[in-house]
Amino acid sequence: MIGRITLAALACVSVFALHTGAAWAFSLTVTPSPQPAAETRSSAKAAATTSPDLTTIRITGMFEEGDSAKLREVILRERAPRLAGGKPIRLVVELSSSGGDVYEGLKVGYLFREFDIATLVRKGDICLSSCAFAFLGGTETHIPTHVPGRTIEVGGEVGFHAFWLNASGVKRTPDDGSSSDMTKGFNLARGGSALLMRYAATMNIDPLFVARLLGRPPEEWEFVNSNGEFVDLMTCARGVDWPAAPQERIAVNICNHAMNWTEGSEALQSRPMSEGEAKRDLLKHVQARLDLYGIKGPIAAQIATALASRGDRGLDQPYADLMAAGLPLPEIVGPAFEVSGYSAGAYDVQCHVSFSLKDPDRYDLTLAAEAGLVRSTRQAPRQCRRLYLFDRQDVLNPRKR
Repeated sequence: MIGRITLAALACVSVFALHTGAAWAFSLTVTPSPQPAAETRSSAKAAATTSPDLTTIRITGMFEEGDSAKLREVILRERAPRLAGGKPIRLVVELSSSGGDVYEGLKVGYLFREFDIATLVRKGDICLSSCAFAFLGGTETHIPTHVPGRTIEVGGEVGFHAFWLNASGVKRTPDDGSSSDMTKGFNLARGGSALLMRYAATMNIDPLFVARLLGRPPEEWEFVNSNGEFVDLMTCARGVDWPAAPQERIAVNICNHAMNWTEGSEALQSRPMSEGEAKRDLLKHVQARLDLYGIKGPIAAQIATALASRGDRGLDQPYADLMAAGLPLPEIVGPAFEVSGYSAGAYDVQCHVSFSLKDPDRYDLTLAAEAGLVRSTRQAPRQCRRLYLFDRQDVLNPRKR
């Protein structure tokens, strides 16, 4: 198994066999998407240019040196005929492994990113150590920006721990009295840590996650169980729909994630608003900014007229026009709330959020501060935006053992 890169460990480490026995070796199984029946082949062919074929590659066994090269051959073999025929292809890799060679795990993760391959750990499967790091390479696309593509089914286990390096060149000789081996150990530890931090940054993983792992004893595991862990690793939890929480709490959860708020929710106030109240309040924010800068014109006049009216019907058009113009106004898709009590430096911040009661992945929000309305820079994985509906402490994937 793999353990922690530490000076103490490397000072006395010799050679660690990461795995033994051919029976545990890395193995690959390829499952292409079902071919259409003869009578429907023509219609399927027409749709093939827009609907990519799905091919699943299942990886089991321990990661060994050379496995990434083996996997690359399989990927290229699967891609070649489809690309030659002008067909898009979508590859998903299922992972079930107890670990193995950490460097090989990182190489496999980089392969997933290079070829835009999503990763999946199914219910009942485990993916530990180097397998878990390979899992983090799951990618929907990396052009023009990296979009993670990694999923754990509820009941699947993904576990990380700090790890030992296969430091065959670092041996401590008690009789020589030199510090050369300690220096080698230090350099190896530093290089290994840098390698992992770079990998985490490439995969859009918070480097603090790796730093936390490296600071733990190797026997301590961190499994992806809580919502906060799923969010931090930009990983979807398949089999999770709605939190068992009142609407006011769901609004707070969404805003806490958007604000990266970790100071507790005791002082936060979640105020429900009708659609008209929400639009009126947000248009007042826009009007205040226009007045501050002395901006006049048709839009300013339209907003003033709408706000002066008693009913809410006149608010819809200026609100829609401002949204179309690119102002960060939230789409009202269901219950609307204003969550207050946040601060950014010396400024108070309010979060305006609306979420659908039919689709847990559909919600919208904006942040209102003295400087105006702004979008949050923090986003949930686009394939599972529902993660923001849950509190960070909510356990989405409880361990059964």
